[in-house]
Formats: sequence, structure tokens, C-alpha cells
Amino acid sequence: MISAQAWADARLLWDYHRMHHVLRRCSVAVGLGSHDLDVADVAAEPYRQGMVPVIVFTGATSPTTRARMPRGEAVHYRERALLLGVPDSAVLLEPRATNTGENIEFTKAVLVEADVSVSSVLLVSKPYEERRAYAMMRKFWPEVDVVCASTSVGFEEYADSIGDAPMVIDMMVGALQRVLIFPDWGLAVPQDVPAAAVKAYERLCREGFTSRLLPAEAAPSPAR
Repeated sequence: MISAQAWADARLLWDYHRMHHVLRRCSVAVGLGSHDLDVADVAAEPYRQGMVPVIVFTGATSPTTRARMPRGEAVHYRERALLLGVPDSAVLLEPRATNTGENIEFTKAVLVEADVSVSSVLLVSKPYEERRAYAMMRKFWPEVDVVCASTSVGFEEYADSIGDAPMVIDMMVGALQRVLIFPDWGLAVPQDVPAAAVKAYERLCREGFTSRLLPAEAAPSPAR
């Protein structure tokens, strides 16, 4: 059972992880692979509004997504976008990436091959991955402007839609750990982390929401 304090701390981290960017026209939308099919929905909407001319879906599979998306995250995202009215000609696939570093590296290569000029990226992710993904994009693709987007639901509604609130909290805790340690590992630019967010993270760790934490001895690598 999740305590009232843990719910409050999770809501705080949820709000911190979201960048609260205002959407604007971008050169491309990039949907980062995950277990959350809403990423495809969020990426499709600005295309339909004429805010982006092309979408790249990037991602292979992971232990979390293998059962949900057996054909690969990018492939399932593409199928969803086509159902939502995005034409096949506007969707590029990057089906090999297994982590955010590869998402960025391989997506850049796909866009170069497609001869798409990029000055700005609408980066679509899970809500609690916005800040970490933004910090890594600023490190590995600093020459482009980055606008973050995700589904607009609140924490409780999102956890209900996934059907596993403890897993979502575990992932938010893991995401904050990465925001904190990745700059020292050369994997992200630093982010301001309020003391309240750090305290909430520490309390959640003490309550056992630790399955997504990296070990302290983990070697720096874009595969993280």
C-alpha cells in the first residue's frame, strides 16, 4: 500500500519532471520509445496542427516493453500515428535504440539520411522523463532548440492508465537520480533541483521505491 506521504512526494516529483514548455513550431517531432503509447498520440497532434512536418519514432524493446510492444516501440508508435491520420510519408523510424543516448544518436543519423534539416526538436516522452530527456538532448545535441511535450494528465490519472502506480513511482525516482548524477558522468547538462524535490526523492527511496535506481558503481555510459 502506498502511504499518503509517498503519494504527496510522487506528485511533487511528477510536477518537477515536467518542463512545462509551451508548444511551438519545430523542425521535427521525436517520440522517445517507452511502454507508453500516449507518446505516439502526443507526437501526432502537432503534426495534424501543422506544427511539425515530420515525426521520428525511436526505440527497440526493453524488459518493460517487450510484452506490450513485441514488434518494437517505434513500430507500435508508427502504427498508432497512422491510425490517428498521420501519413506514412511523414513518419521516420529508428528501431534500434535501447536507451536515451542511442535514441538521440540514431535519430540524428536517420534525419541526416532523410535529408531533413533540423534547428529545433519537439521532444515527446513520458511525462516524468521530460527533464532527464531534455538535459541529455542539451548535452548530445546542443545545436538544436528543444521543446518538451508529453500527455497532459495528472499523476493519479496517469498511474491509473498504466495500471501500476508503484512502477511509475519507481521510474520517477530513477529519473530524478539520473538528473542528479548524469551531469557528473558527462551524460547531461545540469538541472536546478529544488531541495523539496531532493527530500521527496530521499523519502521515496527509504520507502523502497528503488527498483529503477542505478548502482553507485555504475560506469558512465550513454547506455544508461
